Amino acid sequence: MSSLNNSPLEIRAVRTTEQQRQFIRLPWQLYRHDQNWVAPLLSQERERFDPKRNPFYQHAEVQLFLAYQAGQPVGRISAQIDHDHNEFWDEQTAFFGFFETLDDQVVGQALLGAAADWGRAADMKALRGPFNFNTNGECGLLVEGFSRPPCVMMTYNPSYYPELLESAGFTKIKDLLAYRLQIDENFLAKNEKLVVRLRALARRAERRGFKVRQINLHDFSTEVTRLRQIYNAAWERNWGFVPMSEAEFLAQGKELKQIAIPELALIAELDAEPVGFGLVIPDAYQALLPLRGRLFPWGIFRLLRGMRRVDGLRFITLGIKGGYRLRGVDALIYSQLIEATLALHRFRSCEFSWLLEDNELIIRACKMVGSRLDKTYRIYEKKL
Repeated sequence: MSSLNNSPLEIRAVRTTEQQRQFIRLPWQLYRHDQNWVAPLLSQERERFDPKRNPFYQHAEVQLFLAYQAGQPVGRISAQIDHDHNEFWDEQTAFFGFFETLDDQVVGQALLGAAADWGRAADMKALRGPFNFNTNGECGLLVEGFSRPPCVMMTYNPSYYPELLESAGFTKIKDLLAYRLQIDENFLAKNEKLVVRLRALARRAERRGFKVRQINLHDFSTEVTRLRQIYNAAWERNWGFVPMSEAEFLAQGKELKQIAIPELALIAELDAEPVGFGLVIPDAYQALLPLRGRLFPWGIFRLLRGMRRVDGLRFITLGIKGGYRLRGVDALIYSQLIEATLALHRFRSCEFSWLLEDNELIIRACKMVGSRLDKTYRIYEKKL
C-alpha cells in the first residue's frame, strides 16, 4: 500500500496538456519495479490520445480521468462511448480502459466510479471493459498468467486488479484466452497426421481455384482496402465486434507493417477476389521490453538490433468471408503459414491470441498442435 493512502483523494477530468502528459506517463511510475511490464512507445501513446491523429475519436466520445493524492497522480482511467459499437449492437454501453492504479481499493473504486458516473450522465445502461479503446485495440484484464511479459499488442496489469474491479461491483462478461505453442525441430514429426491432413485440404482448395499470396507491402493502401473488406465481413458475428473505418484500419495497418514478415502475412483469393487472410507477427515486445518506451537517442538502434533477435510470434488473426468457409481456405492459409514459419528457422514459440473462451473450434485446433493455455484476460461489466 502506498504511503499516500492517508492523503485526501481527488478525481479530476483531464482537461489540460499537462494533465494529459501525466495520464500518459503514470504507468512508468506504477510499473517501475515490474520486470514484466512492456512500456509503450511514448510517441505512439501521444498519438493515441490525440483526437486529431486517432481516427477512433471520429465516432466516439472520450473522457480521461486522473486520481491525485498529495498532489501526485496515483491512478487513471478512460471512459468512452463508441457510437459505432452501440449502433451495430443496438446497445447503450459505455466502455472504460487504460485503467491503472496503486494497490488501493479506495483509489480504484473512485476511478471506476468516475467512469460510471460519466457513462450514466450520458444515459448509458452499462459500463464494460477494459478496452483501449474498443475490441480493435488492446482489451481485457489479465487474471491468469502473470509469470511472463505479454505478447505484442496484448495487455498486462498487476495481479491485484481483478479484486479491485470485483469489489467495485463489476462481474465477468467474457474471457479472452491466449494459447502458447513451443516450436522445435520435432514439430512436424509430432504433428505429422495433422500436417498431412492440412496439406490434403489445402490441395483440394487449390483445385477449386483458391490461391494464397503474400500481402503486397509495396501497394499497401490497396491491400488495406482489401483486408478491411474481409475483416468486417468475417468477424461481424463475433462477440464484441466493432466495424473498423477505413482510417482506423489504415492506422492499425501502418503499425503492423513496421514489423510484418511478408511470408507470414497472407491473402487468400478466388478469381482475384480476396476471400480471407491470415496474419502472424513477430513479438516486438521482446525488443521493446528493455527500451522502457524511449526510441531516442539510441533506442531505435537497440530496437532494430532487438527485432533481429526476436524468437516469438503472435498468431493475431485468420478470417474467411462467410460464403467461403468450409471450403478448405483456412487449411490453405494454415498450411502455408506453418511451412513459412518453419522455413524461417528462428522462431521458438507462437501465441494464439486472443481467443473467445467459447470458440471451441479454434481452441480445439490450438490444443491439437500442442498449444497450452498461457494467459486469461477478462472483460467485466457493471450495470448503470
